[in-house]
Amino acid sequence: MRETVEALRNGFKKGKMQSVEARQKNLLKLKHALLSYEHELYNALYEDLGKSEFESFETEFGILMMEINEAVKHCKAWSRCKRVGTPLMLMPSSSMIQPEPLGVVLVMSPWNYPLQLSIAPLVASMSAGNCTLIKPSSYSPSVSAVLKKMINENFDFEIVRVIEGGREVNEAVLKERFDHIFFTGSVHVGKVVMRAAAETLTPLTLELGGKSPCIVAADADLKMAAKRIIWGKAMNCGQTCVAPDTLFVHESVKDQLIEAMKQSIHEFYPQGCLASPIYGKIVNQKHFDRLCGYLKEGRILTGGHIDREAHKIELTLIDGLSENDELLKEEIFGPILPVLTYQDIEEVFDYVRAHEKPLAAYLFTNDRDLQKHFRKDLSFGGGCINTTLLHLSNSKLGFGGVGSSGMGQYHGYRGFCELSHFKSILKKSRLEAPVQYPPYGNKLKLMKFFMK
Repeated sequence: MRETVEALRNGFKKGKMQSVEARQKNLLKLKHALLSYEHELYNALYEDLGKSEFESFETEFGILMMEINEAVKHCKAWSRCKRVGTPLMLMPSSSMIQPEPLGVVLVMSPWNYPLQLSIAPLVASMSAGNCTLIKPSSYSPSVSAVLKKMINENFDFEIVRVIEGGREVNEAVLKERFDHIFFTGSVHVGKVVMRAAAETLTPLTLELGGKSPCIVAADADLKMAAKRIIWGKAMNCGQTCVAPDTLFVHESVKDQLIEAMKQSIHEFYPQGCLASPIYGKIVNQKHFDRLCGYLKEGRILTGGHIDREAHKIELTLIDGLSENDELLKEEIFGPILPVLTYQDIEEVFDYVRAHEKPLAAYLFTNDRDLQKHFRKDLSFGGGCINTTLLHLSNSKLGFGGVGSSGMGQYHGYRGFCELSHFKSILKKSRLEAPVQYPPYGNKLKLMKFFMK
């Protein structure tokens, strides 16, 4: 482990990613490597998560192509020294901010989007000029193996490496010194990573999770809302950190919305979720058993059937829950959606505020005042109005959590910023400003004139 990290540090010291040209060259090499391994990666995603080729492209491969294109196009401009204003008191001088790379970055990625969440942070790291070590999750072994082969065969080992392994490897890698740690995963493991980072005062990005609320107002287009909520919940069989986790619907339209959601499920999977070749599976037995336990809570409105051998669970809507039910306390991370009703929107806002800040939130309404209220007065990492999930696919929007759902942002320019240091520099001319030097005499009055 230490030799791998030292090799990357040597690569950084040699300036192998320092120039913009080197960054663009390696980003393009990454794009070509992904294209060369495209179908091998699709097969691996199917083996680990049952993802169809369309879903794999839509949620992983295609997003990475856009991220790389954005970084190649703009990293030169992002890396430029930028002039900023200088107060009169400091004249004559000029002020500037110079972005610089941090050094060696550790990326610890999860199993649910094992390709996108390994490579998107790498794109940010490369665009900023860092060298990178990637540690994928052992829960997605097929994708991890392809990633290791793709990266380690195509790149200088002093620029980027992939290592595999389970908990022991995670513990070993966290004992090494990095210049930044980028972790995506659960809140529990995020705390472990943060404690390890504290030992060396290593800055870190945490992309965690939470219970993302989805709110449907009485005036919403119910058919559209149903389709977009089911689409967002079904993606990757609900194993998405920004999936709708609790549905809040105005009591006057609950029955209509539920019927529309049942219809959407049938339209998406006419042969049924369990038989559909485009409906994913739960990653392993442990998570499958956990989700099956949730099916015993409340009242099932639709779904609830399982295929234990295939690790598949139907899209399931459940109501009749109490505040003590696990479905309302834990992040679900599966194709089960609790349904709660409300009379006044403030009930929902108060409920959300009473819990940890979520990674995402969604609102369906045509009321512009309510949309503004949602944007301004409810705290969450990011979200959508009148759709779900799509905010994270726009590289112009930063993606990240707030509070216990995470810290830091990435995608596009925000990723470059996250993995750069912005160095402040003031350049003084040869002309002197005598007021700053002792003896001070009556200079205080002049100083106050310029600084007040």
